[in-house]
Amino acid sequence: MVRWQQESVTQELRGQSREENLEEYKKSEEICEEIIGIEGIDDEEPKEQCQKQKHKMKIPKNMKITNIIKHRKNVNSEDDLIPEALLEVDLDTIEGIVESPGDPEVGCQKQKFRIKISEKIKILHFKKWQKNSQSPGTSSVELDFKGNLEQNRLAEAQQQLMKAEELLFGSKEVSRTEDEEDKLHMDYEIFVLHLRLAIHDSFSDDNQETLKSALTSILKEEAQDRRWMEVAMDQRPVWRPISCRQIHDTLLQTTVEERMKNAEDEQENKADILSTSLKREVFRMGKQVQKDLLRVVRNLKECYPPDFDICRTYAQLYHQTFSTRLQELARCKISSEDCLYILSWIVEYYPKDVLKHKELEEHINSSSLGPLLPEEDLKRLEEQYFSYKENNIRNWLSNAFEKEVKKWSDGIEPELMDGYYFSSLAFDVLPLIDGAVKDVNALLSCESKARSLLNQLDSFLLSYKTSLEELVKKKQENIPKTLTANLLNIYQFRDYVQKPEHPFLEDTRTACLSTLADLKKICHTYFLSRIHTELKPLYRKLWTQVWFSGHCEVVEELVKALENKTDSFKELKSVCREELLAELHLEVMVEYVRRMMKRNLKLKDKEQQEAAAEFICHDSNQICSVFAKVGSREEWLCQILPKLSEILRLQDPGSLQLEIVTLARDYPDIREQHILALLNLKTNLSSSDLRRIKGCLIENRGTLDTESSTSFFSKVHIKRKII
Repeated sequence: MVRWQQESVTQELRGQSREENLEEYKKSEEICEEIIGIEGIDDEEPKEQCQKQKHKMKIPKNMKITNIIKHRKNVNSEDDLIPEALLEVDLDTIEGIVESPGDPEVGCQKQKFRIKISEKIKILHFKKWQKNSQSPGTSSVELDFKGNLEQNRLAEAQQQLMKAEELLFGSKEVSRTEDEEDKLHMDYEIFVLHLRLAIHDSFSDDNQETLKSALTSILKEEAQDRRWMEVAMDQRPVWRPISCRQIHDTLLQTTVEERMKNAEDEQENKADILSTSLKREVFRMGKQVQKDLLRVVRNLKECYPPDFDICRTYAQLYHQTFSTRLQELARCKISSEDCLYILSWIVEYYPKDVLKHKELEEHINSSSLGPLLPEEDLKRLEEQYFSYKENNIRNWLSNAFEKEVKKWSDGIEPELMDGYYFSSLAFDVLPLIDGAVKDVNALLSCESKARSLLNQLDSFLLSYKTSLEELVKKKQENIPKTLTANLLNIYQFRDYVQKPEHPFLEDTRTACLSTLADLKKICHTYFLSRIHTELKPLYRKLWTQVWFSGHCEVVEELVKALENKTDSFKELKSVCREELLAELHLEVMVEYVRRMMKRNLKLKDKEQQEAAAEFICHDSNQICSVFAKVGSREEWLCQILPKLSEILRLQDPGSLQLEIVTLARDYPDIREQHILALLNLKTNLSSSDLRRIKGCLIENRGTLDTESSTSFFSKVHIKRKII
């Protein structure tokens, strides 16, 4: 019976048509117009006024016209009428005056006078009620339960239900009929229905006051449930407990699920540019979460009592709904592209852009929400993504390298950029590798996987080295230009590998740097070996009798040849040119000292030794000036020959001992053979002097600081041991 009554009332609330309401309104309006029309004839002739007055007043006596327009919020209606527009008219006096004998004009004047008396005609409440303007605020008329529901005054309606419940069940002495119980039960069902409607429409801007009223009634109903739970079951109403809070929570979950299922992105252009349906769905759901949570914080939070903790509640509901759908998607067979997109939302967009929004962060504890995907699902996506990245890098490196080698084989000349020969190999490869490593680090938070990606660079560089070695064996005209362009590639690769922020394993980093050093050596050797071959005839004249007798001509010829050879280095990028010049500068100085220690020239006396010392200093200045002019910054090489000249100039054995110890301190790689070869140039030194100097060097070797970045004498090779 209660179920039938509930359905009947629901039909009354929802089923009464707009046409019926408007028809009733029109009838009331017509009656009102007739009465007001009497008042509007005072400008006419008296006789005509009396005739119209008699016609208008044929209305039953003591008639009370009541126009009640039932109202409930209807989202499809444009204009609704307010509930209960009551019009009362005292018609006794009106009709009495009309029937009174006498002068018709006087009668009409009296009639006019009485019609205008405001006490006799009362328009209590009659006006248009626009859609969405209703508010469960204070009314000037005390409403019954039905009226409160119609005006969405749920808290007041709930109070009335509680009073009725107390009257029926509050005392054992009060008898109640089954019909009374059924009616109250039905009223409660109607109330719960309105409560559901208010909660379901929580996100409607015009529903805020109704929602507040609903939440107030929920708190009171929860308290009433607790009171009745202390009463025996057979003595409490059958509808207790109503569990309004549980109804509220369940309905919130349903509402959230519906909104997420029907999520539509307001910025459709952003979703439409995404390439797959999965991406568009995930994007729209994620944006719906942010959009709705912002509305909760901005609007709904003020409606809810603090103990509802509504921001946390909604955050958990949206989080769980989003998580459930992502799990369904992740367990399907998805492309690597879609896999990456889901991971991006899990790791980047959702925690950082959605939950960490400046308006949400202080209201939502994101750490309490838990992960969006279970560990098993997340690991499966991560493995799929990492395998995809590994294959990508392998293909990128292979394609880029094959493209470069094909240019070499086809004899294609490198591009000129800003006056320098340029190869795009490093420019193409390094950003791809670096981007992949950063992506893996960010999405997987696993440095070991990122490092394993960098291992591929080691094998790539080894292939690079093999192909470059094969290239220099060929006789192609464009090899110098190709190597010039590749020197810049090598420098860029080395710079990337050396940076500590790139997570190489130390073994991998060392292996890569070693391969890169070999690559640079291949290029440098190609260039420098040809220069030294051409300079060899000039080297042979150094520290010979020809050099000693006319040393200026020999050195000037060498310097001029160096100037011509280093001029071709201008086609190199500055960083590469400096390294090549530094190596050439070092090799020229090494060759000079090696020629000096071959002992092709004997300095018999003090005058010859001092002259040779002067020549050495002059040669050092000339050679270093050439290299400084073209860009060498190896200033330390300019100090070697002057220090060796000092040993030739000194004659006192004690001073020689001190100078040689100082030389050994400055150049820890100098060996006994180098010292003896240098001293053997001074033929006036006795064997005992040589032994004392040698003993002093051995004695002081252990106390010298051998930590030096400079290595020079180790490159000066002496063929035979000097005794």
